[in-house]
Amino acid sequence: MQSLDNNTRAFLGLVGAGLWEQEVLLSNYGIIDYAEVYRLADEQAVTGLVAAGLGHVTDIKVPMEDLFHFVVQTLQLEKQNKAMNQFIEDLLQKMRTQGISAVLVKGQGIAQCYEKPLWRACGDVDLLISDSDYNNAKEFLQPSASAVKKENVKMRHFAMTIDTWKVELHGHLYTGLFDVTDKVIDGVEKDVFDGGNVRSWMNGKTQVLLPGVDNDIIFIFTHFLKHFFKGGLGIRQICDLCRLLWTHRTEIDADLLEIRLRKMRLMSEWKAFGAFAIEYLGMPVEAMPIYDGGSRWKKKAKRILSFMLMSGNFGQNRDYSFRRRPFLIRKTYAMCRKIGDAFNHALIFPLDSMRLLLSNLFHGVITAAKGIG
Repeated sequence: MQSLDNNTRAFLGLVGAGLWEQEVLLSNYGIIDYAEVYRLADEQAVTGLVAAGLGHVTDIKVPMEDLFHFVVQTLQLEKQNKAMNQFIEDLLQKMRTQGISAVLVKGQGIAQCYEKPLWRACGDVDLLISDSDYNNAKEFLQPSASAVKKENVKMRHFAMTIDTWKVELHGHLYTGLFDVTDKVIDGVEKDVFDGGNVRSWMNGKTQVLLPGVDNDIIFIFTHFLKHFFKGGLGIRQICDLCRLLWTHRTEIDADLLEIRLRKMRLMSEWKAFGAFAIEYLGMPVEAMPIYDGGSRWKKKAKRILSFMLMSGNFGQNRDYSFRRRPFLIRKTYAMCRKIGDAFNHALIFPLDSMRLLLSNLFHGVITAAKGIG
């Protein structure tokens, strides 16, 4: 693992300043190439956070020409977020006229935990739908879609494009990582719908349902773990968890969280990413439940950072040109990448990475055999 250069250290310092609305001293990082800082911010989908951080620089004056890209991008983010919020308001109102209820997960819901919600990069509109409403929601929304992806029936996942926005219906929020993990998620989903464990966000004149805080922690954490193990994770996803934990720090049931993490066998992952939040994003220690300040977790956090900087947000730095190749070549390339990732992950989470590698190899061989046959 190489030591971080000035630009990466400055980038992380600005992300932390934007996350927590605290001052940052850029002179601590030596000579900075702001174009490189902007590239990293754009690559990790945290331009708004870095722009907020630049507003808290107290020791030097950043040249206006270096601030220009951040200002332009922030104005665009505000415009996009306002448009998405309006779309969500209209969409949920239409669904309710049909008696269809939905819980907004991730995205604009978690953005409300930020000091500047309109400066968080927009994602998709992800709606968690109960078993009784899932098919009705699919049938109601599909005629309005300009594009529809093939449904994942097993995962109950249906994606479409409506008015330029990507809308995803989730009957489940399973990770596909481990059976014990998805079993706990199943129970969390039941707590949302059967137990009514939700909170809300007043979006314009529409009340938007969000998962209850304890449930949302599980959804956000397991979602970004899925991306970490399956191809690429960005810093923005960890920032989302940080802001959720911070904003609702007095409401979190830490005992329930620990029980769920142990059942999912994800305690090591939680402690490693908790160390990442403390070490690289400046999260206050008191707001991180089940935090362990041991050196082993700090080492894991450093390796997590290296992997994220290499892969980019959702793996955007990676070459996916092989997907245009013939079937067997695609499968071979994909499997080689999974093996390479597994060995990188094994330095951080050895047991889980090997379990996943064996599972991927098994299912990859089965899929390839079916494709050839």
